[in-house]
Amino acid sequence: MSVTIKSHKEIEYMRESGRLLAIVHDELGKAIKPGISTKDIDRLGEKIIRSFGCIPSFLNYQGYPASICVSVNEEVVHGIPSEDRILKEGDIVSLDAGLIYNGYHSDAARTHGVGKISEEAQQLINVTKQCFFEGIKYAKEGNHLNDICTAIDEYARKNRCGIVKELVGHGIGQELHEAPQIPNYRMNRRGIRLQSGMTLAIEPMITAGSDEVKWLSDRWTVVTKDKSLAAHYENTVLITEGQPEILTLSSEGIQ
Repeated sequence: MSVTIKSHKEIEYMRESGRLLAIVHDELGKAIKPGISTKDIDRLGEKIIRSFGCIPSFLNYQGYPASICVSVNEEVVHGIPSEDRILKEGDIVSLDAGLIYNGYHSDAARTHGVGKISEEAQQLINVTKQCFFEGIKYAKEGNHLNDICTAIDEYARKNRCGIVKELVGHGIGQELHEAPQIPNYRMNRRGIRLQSGMTLAIEPMITAGSDEVKWLSDRWTVVTKDKSLAAHYENTVLITEGQPEILTLSSEGIQ
């Protein structure tokens, strides 16, 4: 599959899709507190997405049963929301969300602390977020995909964190998952040359322990094998002729 180059009109649709998703994440972040269930988070996220006249990207995607992926502590991604999973003080929770605006997807993830969290947990959240920003320093026309991957890898390793290899970022547009795949580790090839008009979902998934993960019996939830904490940070990014444009970054400047 070739990498799609978006037209000016398509980019405008994706900008609006990303802007609305940033609002969803802002509102979900404000709702995170001890005592809330992961299903409460999912319901709120879907309500906000539909209030914009948009469609949740994830609901029923390949059978996934919710609008927001809610992953707690050692869960890396694709946690299924439940009435019985109640967040408690000291947990960390990763929220992965996407929406469809006028036929175009946006995709973003954030990891939040629940109440007061440990220094180790906060450090993991900080490193994961910074991995993204280290990567997009190279998200420029003319660079190669592996430049992004290598920068993420080097920052995570420098901070003695694990990198999930079984799950990767991706292109995005009219489809939630488009070419290319975007690993969070150094590849053995340079990868595609980046071009203006490409839209990429870059998403470091980082652990406080080993790189190894496994899938739970629900066939969705991915957890660390050593039960170490995991964090996830993702944005939809537009490659331009100059600096990359982060389409899903909050206008409040806090996420």
